[in-house]
Amino acid sequence: MATIHVDVVSAEASIYSGLARFVALPGESGELGILPRHTPLITRIKPGAVRIDTANADGSSAGEELVFVAGGILEVQPGRVTVLADTAIRGHDLDEAKAVEAKRLAEEAMKNAKSDIDLARAQGEFAMMAAQIAAIAKLRKK
Repeated sequence: MATIHVDVVSAEASIYSGLARFVALPGESGELGILPRHTPLITRIKPGAVRIDTANADGSSAGEELVFVAGGILEVQPGRVTVLADTAIRGHDLDEAKAVEAKRLAEEAMKNAKSDIDLARAQGEFAMMAAQIAAIAKLRKK
Protein backbone atom coordinates (compact mmCIF):
# COMPACT_ATOMS: atom_id res chain seq x y z
CA MET A 1 0.00 0.00 0.00
CA ALA A 2 1.18 3.54 -0.72
CA THR A 3 2.32 5.77 2.13
CA ILE A 4 2.73 9.47 2.80
CA HIS A 5 5.22 11.23 5.10
CA VAL A 6 3.53 13.06 7.99
CA ASP A 7 4.99 15.77 10.24
CA VAL A 8 3.06 17.20 13.20
CA VAL A 9 4.90 20.10 14.77
CA SER A 10 4.13 22.84 17.28
CA ALA A 11 6.10 25.84 18.48
CA GLU A 12 7.40 23.68 21.33
CA ALA A 13 8.44 20.46 19.58
CA SER A 14 8.12 17.99 16.75
CA ILE A 15 5.31 15.69 17.90
CA TYR A 16 5.27 13.09 15.12
CA SER A 17 7.35 12.47 12.01
CA GLY A 18 7.00 9.30 9.98
CA LEU A 19 5.16 7.30 7.36
CA ALA A 20 1.39 6.93 7.33
CA ARG A 21 -1.28 5.23 5.27
CA PHE A 22 -4.00 7.73 6.20
CA VAL A 23 -4.44 10.94 8.22
CA ALA A 24 -7.75 12.34 9.55
CA LEU A 25 -8.08 15.73 11.21
CA PRO A 26 -10.60 18.49 12.00
CA GLY A 27 -10.65 20.96 9.12
CA GLU A 28 -12.38 24.31 9.31
CA SER A 29 -15.31 23.03 7.27
CA GLY A 30 -15.39 19.51 8.69
CA GLU A 31 -13.34 16.35 9.06
CA LEU A 32 -10.58 15.88 6.46
CA GLY A 33 -9.18 12.56 5.33
CA ILE A 34 -5.80 12.54 3.59
CA LEU A 35 -4.52 9.57 1.60
CA PRO A 36 -1.23 9.27 -0.32
CA ARG A 37 -1.18 11.33 -3.55
CA HIS A 38 -3.85 13.72 -2.21
CA THR A 39 -4.33 16.94 -4.14
CA PRO A 40 -2.16 19.78 -2.76
CA LEU A 41 -4.03 21.79 -0.14
CA ILE A 42 -3.48 24.45 2.51
CA THR A 43 -6.21 25.05 5.09
CA ARG A 44 -6.75 25.99 8.71
CA ILE A 45 -7.58 23.29 11.20
CA LYS A 46 -9.77 23.44 14.29
CA PRO A 47 -8.99 22.11 17.76
CA GLY A 48 -9.38 18.35 17.86
CA ALA A 49 -7.76 14.99 17.26
CA VAL A 50 -5.35 14.23 14.43
CA ARG A 51 -5.56 10.49 13.74
CA ILE A 52 -2.56 8.99 11.96
CA ASP A 53 -2.66 5.41 10.63
CA THR A 54 1.09 4.87 10.87
CA ALA A 55 2.91 2.64 8.38
CA ASN A 56 5.96 0.42 8.27
CA ALA A 57 8.51 0.83 5.47
CA ASP A 58 6.68 -1.85 3.43
CA GLY A 59 3.40 0.11 3.70
CA SER A 60 1.73 -2.22 6.19
CA SER A 61 -0.11 -0.71 9.15
CA ALA A 62 2.02 -0.04 12.25
CA GLY A 63 -0.88 1.13 14.44
CA GLU A 64 -2.56 4.41 15.14
CA GLU A 65 -1.13 7.61 16.61
CA LEU A 66 -3.47 10.23 18.08
CA VAL A 67 -2.39 13.85 18.57
CA PHE A 68 -4.55 16.63 20.00
CA VAL A 69 -4.06 19.99 18.25
CA ALA A 70 -5.41 23.33 19.42
CA GLY A 71 -5.80 24.60 15.87
CA GLY A 72 -3.24 25.49 13.23
CA ILE A 73 -2.48 25.02 9.55
CA LEU A 74 -2.50 21.92 7.36
CA GLU A 75 -0.34 21.69 4.23
CA VAL A 76 -0.73 18.72 1.90
CA GLN A 77 1.73 18.00 -0.91
CA PRO A 78 1.66 14.82 -3.04
CA GLY A 79 4.09 12.93 -0.79
CA ARG A 80 3.94 14.90 2.47
CA VAL A 81 1.43 16.14 5.06
CA THR A 82 2.54 18.87 7.45
CA VAL A 83 0.45 19.93 10.45
CA LEU A 84 1.67 23.20 11.97
CA ALA A 85 -0.20 23.26 15.27
CA ASP A 86 -0.64 26.15 17.69
CA THR A 87 -0.30 23.55 20.46
CA ALA A 88 -0.01 19.78 20.08
CA ILE A 89 -0.18 17.03 22.70
CA ARG A 90 0.37 13.31 22.12
CA GLY A 91 -2.77 11.33 22.85
CA HIS A 92 -1.22 9.36 25.70
CA ASP A 93 -0.13 12.64 27.39
CA LEU A 94 -3.66 14.09 27.59
CA ASP A 95 -4.95 14.59 31.14
CA GLU A 96 -8.74 14.21 31.34
CA ALA A 97 -9.06 15.63 34.86
CA LYS A 98 -7.19 18.81 33.87
CA ALA A 99 -9.26 19.17 30.70
CA VAL A 100 -12.57 18.76 32.56
CA GLU A 101 -11.50 21.32 35.19
CA ALA A 102 -10.31 23.80 32.53
CA LYS A 103 -13.65 23.38 30.70
CA ARG A 104 -15.54 24.09 33.93
CA LEU A 105 -13.44 27.21 34.54
CA ALA A 106 -14.09 28.38 30.98
CA GLU A 107 -17.86 27.92 31.48
CA GLU A 108 -17.64 30.02 34.62
CA ALA A 109 -15.59 32.68 32.82
CA MET A 110 -18.25 32.87 30.08
CA LYS A 111 -20.95 33.49 32.70
CA ASN A 112 -18.89 36.20 34.40
CA ALA A 113 -17.48 37.90 31.28
CA LYS A 114 -17.55 41.67 31.58
CA SER A 115 -16.68 42.44 27.95
CA ASP A 116 -16.97 40.90 24.51
CA ILE A 117 -13.23 40.22 24.55
CA ASP A 118 -13.44 38.32 27.84
CA LEU A 119 -16.41 36.34 26.49
CA ALA A 120 -14.60 35.47 23.25
CA ARG A 121 -11.48 34.36 25.14
CA ALA A 122 -13.56 32.14 27.45
CA GLN A 123 -15.50 30.68 24.51
CA GLY A 124 -12.22 29.82 22.75
CA GLU A 125 -10.88 28.09 25.86
CA PHE A 126 -14.19 26.23 26.30
CA ALA A 127 -14.12 25.00 22.67
CA MET A 128 -10.52 23.85 22.98
CA MET A 129 -11.19 21.91 26.19
CA ALA A 130 -14.33 20.32 24.72
CA ALA A 131 -12.26 19.20 21.72
CA GLN A 132 -9.56 17.84 24.02
CA ILE A 133 -12.14 15.84 26.01
CA ALA A 134 -13.52 14.45 22.72
CA ALA A 135 -9.96 13.45 21.69
CA ILE A 136 -9.53 11.64 25.01
CA ALA A 137 -12.81 9.77 24.36
CA LYS A 138 -11.53 8.72 20.90
CA LEU A 139 -8.29 7.48 22.45
CA ARG A 140 -10.22 5.32 24.93
CA LYS A 141 -12.18 3.65 22.10
CA LYS A 142 -8.99 2.29 20.53
